[in-house]
Amino acid sequence: MTRYCAPARCVMKLKEINRTAIQAWSPAQHHPVYLATGTSAQQLDATFSTSASLEIFELDLAEHSLDMKSSGTFSSPHRYHKLVWGPHESDSEDFPMGVLIAGGENGNIILYDPSKIVSGSSEVVIDQSSKHTGPVRALDVNSFQTNLVASGANESEIYIWDLNSFNSPMTPGPKSQPLEDISCVAWNRQVQHILASASPSGRASVWDLRKNDLIIKVSDHSNRMHCSGLAWNPDVATQLVLASEDDRMPVIQMWDLRFATSPLKVLENHTRGVLAIAWSLADPELLLSCGKDNRILCWNPNTAEVLYELPTSTQWCFDIQWCPRNPAVLSAASFDGHISVYSIMGGSNDAVSSRQADQISTSFGNLDPFGTGQTLPPLQLPHSTAAKTSVTPLKKPPKWIRRPVGASFAFGGKLVSLDNSQPSQQQQQHVVRISQVVTETTFLERSNQLQATLSSGSFVEFCQTKISAAPNEFERTVWSFLKVNFESDSRGKYLELLGYKKEELAQKVSFREQSWNVFAFVTLVNLLVDVDGLITQALLTGDFESAVDLCLHDDRMADSIILAIAGGPELLEKTQKKYFSKSQSKISKLISAVVMKDWRNILETCDLHSWRESLAAVMTYAKPDEFSSLCGELDRAEDQALQTQACLCYICAGSLEKLVTSWAKEQDSHCPLSLQDLVEKVVILQQAVEKSKGSAASIVGPLLAQKMSQYASLLASQGSLDTALSYLPNTDQQYVRESITTFKKIWCMEAVVNLFPTLQPLQSIPTEKITKKPIPEEHLILKTTFEGLIQKCLAALSPAIVGGLHNIAQSIESRAYTDGLGIHTHIVSSSNFSETSAFMPVLKVVLTQANKLGV
Repeated sequence: MTRYCAPARCVMKLKEINRTAIQAWSPAQHHPVYLATGTSAQQLDATFSTSASLEIFELDLAEHSLDMKSSGTFSSPHRYHKLVWGPHESDSEDFPMGVLIAGGENGNIILYDPSKIVSGSSEVVIDQSSKHTGPVRALDVNSFQTNLVASGANESEIYIWDLNSFNSPMTPGPKSQPLEDISCVAWNRQVQHILASASPSGRASVWDLRKNDLIIKVSDHSNRMHCSGLAWNPDVATQLVLASEDDRMPVIQMWDLRFATSPLKVLENHTRGVLAIAWSLADPELLLSCGKDNRILCWNPNTAEVLYELPTSTQWCFDIQWCPRNPAVLSAASFDGHISVYSIMGGSNDAVSSRQADQISTSFGNLDPFGTGQTLPPLQLPHSTAAKTSVTPLKKPPKWIRRPVGASFAFGGKLVSLDNSQPSQQQQQHVVRISQVVTETTFLERSNQLQATLSSGSFVEFCQTKISAAPNEFERTVWSFLKVNFESDSRGKYLELLGYKKEELAQKVSFREQSWNVFAFVTLVNLLVDVDGLITQALLTGDFESAVDLCLHDDRMADSIILAIAGGPELLEKTQKKYFSKSQSKISKLISAVVMKDWRNILETCDLHSWRESLAAVMTYAKPDEFSSLCGELDRAEDQALQTQACLCYICAGSLEKLVTSWAKEQDSHCPLSLQDLVEKVVILQQAVEKSKGSAASIVGPLLAQKMSQYASLLASQGSLDTALSYLPNTDQQYVRESITTFKKIWCMEAVVNLFPTLQPLQSIPTEKITKKPIPEEHLILKTTFEGLIQKCLAALSPAIVGGLHNIAQSIESRAYTDGLGIHTHIVSSSNFSETSAFMPVLKVVLTQANKLGV
């Protein structure tokens, strides 16, 4: 019975090449992705073959097989120590796939055209040189000027090659002493003229090609570093890492050239020497290392934390590289004759198991390897009962799949935005920005105008402005009606707006009276004797009621009214009713209402097309306490498509809720400017009602409360929180008011917090008085010497550095060493490196030591 054990971790291997070779990925600009391999020098494969070749394989992740497709092979007379692939494009020649640069065993550097290797051409060598002494173990292409290549070999030899003029290399400066092998070279990722080199002795040198000179050396004081790898920080120009191959010190040191007295960080997790390192250009928080302990580790160099350990074979990996095109892919070359391609994004072990089964089947086939002549049964692999799982090895997503920017809207029209780009040297932290977004500028302008009117009380001027700018007759009439509320004799002004002017009426009446006088005698007729006699008898007997009835029967209306007055109030009321019931003139109803004061019945039964006359009558005769309710009776006009006329009636009545209801039927409540139109009318009318009643307006109805809340919400979304609060009703919407107030406080607090992601006050200086003691005579020479040196330095340093040094001196005087260290950091991060590299590291050591000792 075969026992099967599931693997302890998820294998992330994507592809595999059976070669004992060094490797180089195609440049990021090129697609598809290729991996070049060159037969490694001083190593033999399992067949002990002495032949050598240069091969190019295509990375096809759509193909599930572990095998990488070979795209081209070139049989080479050379074996290689180093291989790099640059994107060089020549003005005179066409290199569509760039240039492969190989470092050979005998001091030779060969340039190959990878496009010709893929096409199968025999003329693949572009150029070559044997200027170096000994094996060329170090090569790197300048990422800014891709025609520049740095190389390193024995006897401290470093050459800078121009691929456009390959036969005349230059040196970065005098050879470093004592002479030693160059194991690594690397161009700075931020400054194109800075080059670093390292040697097995543990020393790293930094060269400035503009000055053609060495500018700084860094080395560990333990003298146990055996440099096997060198890499620059992709983002911070002054930081680099060095790897140690020595089993006694299997570490990776991170150095900052601004403080080059000791390593900034030490990455310790390997148990034996580190053979190679690779810093991801796509994410500076990912650093790969491989060592003699058969381990491949992925670090965060900023925290010295191991993020993940890749599964490897039992053989050492001597070279590891990131794929420039696909940042999640890496390759590792091991001494067991394999180059493995991995993904740090996780994967499964199915392909590996299948590959192993295929290799067994290919080796044995169906034959018995022991010569029994029997056919073997088909190979059956045990299956794991464990469910398939996907493993994401990293604790947080790599930089290239993180959102480079982000934004989110919050309460009050606030926009929270972030930028994941690398902070500048002046700004050492990432910033989250909170900004105010205004989309309805016209709406806010009109709202501010309304708010200013409410504050100043200039309602007449506001209404007049609206009348002048009215787009139609209805708007002009509405604002004219609203304006009247703030003027004297408002009812008289209402009548004028309805078309009834007292002056014009007096002229018409005067003209009509003159016409009547002309025809008075013509129409005069003698009363009938018999009726007169009956009336006479009734009057003589005091029977006023009978006399009135006789006059009404004989159509003597005037006589009946006069006699009814003499007969008393009761008879007069009866006579008026009989008169109005008998009268059939067009204005009899109006005369009846004027005499009987029954306006409510008139408004309930009148023809709504005569709404103007009805409203004018109410203006003239209604008592103040019944005026609003009588105007509101004309709401029947809405039922007969007289909505415009109904709105005017609601304005006269001061009915806010009915005005809002009528408006909501016709207008688009989702349009900010349309809502602004309503609020302007409602707020002005509300002020008019308060003015006429001498108190606050009536309780806000549900629809008006909804519109006001909608308006307040719209104001809040544009950032006008104070104005929004003033429009919220004080009853059922109180919780909304409290919510807005709370949110406003929260945002104010955030604004204060944001003021502090930028201002970091320095530590307060102690108030104790410092008394200077005289310098002992034997130490005066120090003072004199250093003061002289300072004067010389002052003459050469920039004013910013000099000012910073004075600030440091002040902090030393007050024993505020922490402040001094902060100023020191600011100076070195914002000044020219060449001006400060000589003395600032020493000054930092002195300040740090003084702070520890508390002197």
